[in-house]
Amino acid sequence: MPQAVSRAAVAAFLGVAVAGVLLRPTLPVDETRYLSVAWEMWLSGDYLVPTKNFALYTDKPPLLFWLINLVWSFTGVSEIAARLVGPVAAALAVWLTGRLAGRLWPADPRIGMRATLALAGLLLFAVSGGLTMFDALLALTVVAVMVALVAAVRTGRLLWWIAVGAAIGTGVLAKGPVVLIHTLPAMLAVPLWAGPSARVAPLALAGRIAIALGAAILLVAIWLVPAIVTGGPEYRDAILWTQSAGRMTQSFAHARPWWFFPALLPLLLFPWIFVPAIWRAGLRASWSEPGLRLSAIWGLSALVIFSLISGKQLHYLIPEMPAVAIVVARLTRDVTFRPFLPALPLVLAAVAAVAASAGLIPMGDVARLLDPVTALLAWGFLLLAIVWIALQTGGLGGTAILTLGTVLSLNLLVGLTDTSKSYDTQRIADLLAPYQADGIATYGQTYHAEFNFAGRFTAPVATPATPKELGQWVAANPNGVIVSRPDRTAPPWQPRETVLFRNAPYAVWHVQDAPTPLPEPTS
Repeated sequence: MPQAVSRAAVAAFLGVAVAGVLLRPTLPVDETRYLSVAWEMWLSGDYLVPTKNFALYTDKPPLLFWLINLVWSFTGVSEIAARLVGPVAAALAVWLTGRLAGRLWPADPRIGMRATLALAGLLLFAVSGGLTMFDALLALTVVAVMVALVAAVRTGRLLWWIAVGAAIGTGVLAKGPVVLIHTLPAMLAVPLWAGPSARVAPLALAGRIAIALGAAILLVAIWLVPAIVTGGPEYRDAILWTQSAGRMTQSFAHARPWWFFPALLPLLLFPWIFVPAIWRAGLRASWSEPGLRLSAIWGLSALVIFSLISGKQLHYLIPEMPAVAIVVARLTRDVTFRPFLPALPLVLAAVAAVAASAGLIPMGDVARLLDPVTALLAWGFLLLAIVWIALQTGGLGGTAILTLGTVLSLNLLVGLTDTSKSYDTQRIADLLAPYQADGIATYGQTYHAEFNFAGRFTAPVATPATPKELGQWVAANPNGVIVSRPDRTAPPWQPRETVLFRNAPYAVWHVQDAPTPLPEPTS
């Protein structure tokens, strides 16, 4: 019975994630960027050095792009097929978290089931699991590290330490050396959590960790050495310093205060942080248990380290979600509850949706995204139905229903309203694609390759940044097209097509329509 529930939880999690892929468009700028990088890898056949808009892309390692290309080798180039990689990785992480919990408490036959439900029920993980990003894939490798680490400590076998290194190396290929922030504290703290039956001498532990890290380096080197040779000095410097050690000392993006993550803990730990029964069980629990200590070190060390690093994004702590789930699974062993507090904000959201659909709450510019308004009304009632089912079921299962049902309902709301059309890059890409041979440019904003995959572009989009550069590009591309926002710095003549994209006006200018000489751009 526990195994059947675990399988059902993994299947439900995967089903909701796949539904999101089918219901909503590829989200700019992150998902569209990564699909474009994968597309250019497919187009060039270069699996060593990724490119974005046909220029070196050093922000991320290639594992996600490799997996997408592997899927395409069976299906052909397909947006849906590519976007299934993330959900599959997340579902595997849910399954493996249950296995890890079972190894930490082998005498508890239901712990794996509870851990599976707890991770599937974490809102942030459920949302992340449907996205084409690196976090679910990284989370899978981090859980794999912990599974191998527990086996290595308990058995003492060298093979398990090599497995730890292989999982770390895979994590580096997934998102870079940041995997060490998620895993190295637990490795160094083995004497604190392993328990009396698995004592490891400090020198022996240091040797085993060195072996694991050596295995990781060897695995990464299989890609990195030829990539550095192929990519040249610019790629070498970027991949070895700018995107690794440099990010530890200063933020090149996403700089936020140290309290960013602590302030967002209610969201990071929703819904479990709002279950009083879990707090009471935590106060009674024996935190000397190896499983609880390992999970606490795993989760808290990453929270502290990332809080001290200036660059922060909410999804950076996705790999700690399995640790949270394992703690919840242990604390709810003898606990029964109904998720009244987690349901409360959802009830309020449902009431607000019904009121807004009736015109009682002004929606401003959001109204054009939520057309037809009947979809918003239906979403409100669907949310109330999900809350009712969750409260009737109760416990971990009911709370997981609350989370997964909410994520599914949001995907339905996006798919059945103009939100889907507004965030779909395909409409603008279709306007641009016929002009690839004549030249395509963006102007007045940073270009993140949003349209390269949707348009199946085979050449870079130009990015003139100044009026002088725009004039030079116009002169060199008399039949080209330019995409920009007319409400910002834009070409100084009338566009032919205007499209609502990301709830903002975008337009396409044809160079053939440009006056001569070219006047100063509008702003």
